[in-house]
Amino acid sequence: MNIIKLSLLAGAALLLAFPSRGQYAADAFRFSEINQTGTARFQGVGGNHAALGGDASTISGNPAGLGFYNRSELSLSPSFRNLNTESTYLGRVQSDGKTNPNLTQASLIIAGSPNRYNSNWKRSSIGISYTRQQSFQNLFSYSGRNERSAFVDAAVDDANRRNISAESLDQEFDVNSRQAFTLPGAYYQLYMINPTTAVGPPYVRYERNNPTDQVGSFESTGAHSQWTFAYAGNYNDKIYVGASIGFNRIRYDYNSTLSDQYANATVIRGSTHTEDLNVTGNGINATIGIIYKATPQLQIGASITSPTFMNVKETFNELVQADIIGIPQTDANGQTVFFVPDVTTVGLQPNDFEYTIQSPLRASGGVTYFFGQSGFLTGTVEYVGYRGMRVSTGTLNAADNSTFRQDNKREIEDTYTGGVNVRVGGEYRAGTFRARAGLAYLGDPYRVKLDDIDRSKLLLSGGIGFRNERFFADVTGIYNTAKAAYTPYVLNNQSDYASARITSQSINLLITLGTFF
Repeated sequence: MNIIKLSLLAGAALLLAFPSRGQYAADAFRFSEINQTGTARFQGVGGNHAALGGDASTISGNPAGLGFYNRSELSLSPSFRNLNTESTYLGRVQSDGKTNPNLTQASLIIAGSPNRYNSNWKRSSIGISYTRQQSFQNLFSYSGRNERSAFVDAAVDDANRRNISAESLDQEFDVNSRQAFTLPGAYYQLYMINPTTAVGPPYVRYERNNPTDQVGSFESTGAHSQWTFAYAGNYNDKIYVGASIGFNRIRYDYNSTLSDQYANATVIRGSTHTEDLNVTGNGINATIGIIYKATPQLQIGASITSPTFMNVKETFNELVQADIIGIPQTDANGQTVFFVPDVTTVGLQPNDFEYTIQSPLRASGGVTYFFGQSGFLTGTVEYVGYRGMRVSTGTLNAADNSTFRQDNKREIEDTYTGGVNVRVGGEYRAGTFRARAGLAYLGDPYRVKLDDIDRSKLLLSGGIGFRNERFFADVTGIYNTAKAAYTPYVLNNQSDYASARITSQSINLLITLGTFF
């Protein structure tokens, strides 16, 4: 195949590197979804932040809760998360699991001295906390016999959709770096997609009628963390108000591999497609909150958290490897001969991209009822405006920047809806002993059930604790179950490809140790 230099392709490469809209709409959601945060105590009662005070979780939850403090506090919360996944793909079931230690939260609260000037403002407090807002740890594998397609068919569809000539497709490869600019360009260099006319299209592939044994895996790591600085005041032991500012950090990495092996192959045994994504980002948000003590037994609270405005950088890599028996070719005598090309592995040029995400606004309200010194019951309703997420970039030209922003806006509004989360929980007290239980229902944020899957989540929590005048220790376990789907590739005909249905179950064991001073 003829090769030309990279310099001749600079303009085309920019167009081919233009990011797809759906990918970034999904990224906006991934980095915006928050399941449950805080100390072992607050997670033990279902993650209720709206109408409870006197806990470090309120720093990043409802900062008004800091107004209840009359002494300073230092706390630390390590955790261990065990994840188990089960995938079903083309009728075959596989299971995977992993366990990871994490630091869930660390907080320092400085309680102010009582006001000496006969003011209705009794005291104020400040708080600083580190919280792990999201964990991106995931792992699953899938396999099955596909009677209708293989990953290479996505490259065939792409080349045919573009109606690109064989000469132009050949030019989507740089001989110096040995990298392709597009997926069809990579497969074309490996002789895995072939022209049927002198010009090129339509393209076909070898072993098209053979069943394909597919084995795939996906693993992701990383977290969304936040440093929060909060201030709260206590007005006449009735009204507690607070505000906070949060500084966010995102790190997300994944690696995905799909190997295709063609049954009864005569030309190409199969291929392996690998991709990895590395994402880092920083953001900022703000929260205001209020808690009203209506009676000694009843508290009502509410908080609003602004969208998080994040700057994100990513690098995306792809690699294609071919296992070739022998490519047929006609020699000068008209005889068919077979050869194995020198190039059997082709990487795609890394795609570096920068963009911004505006996460959804969050609003919550709740009620807590105290049974004297025996404990309490609490509940929270939270609204998350996922349809208000936005994605934009300034790295392209003005017209493409506008197109990117508008396309992602439409994709978000067509895909997501406002999410409603409900949390209930309670605590029982007996001297220095505490027992807790909670439940959180996180509503399905999708407007339409993709793959006919209900993506709502149910989190069950329970724990115990000890607390005296100087020290406290809490232990909580959170059980989470959810369903999702993973589609390794998409083709023009929906009946020709399949999705792996993923059921995940996780248990998070959380320990909080703290001291008053």
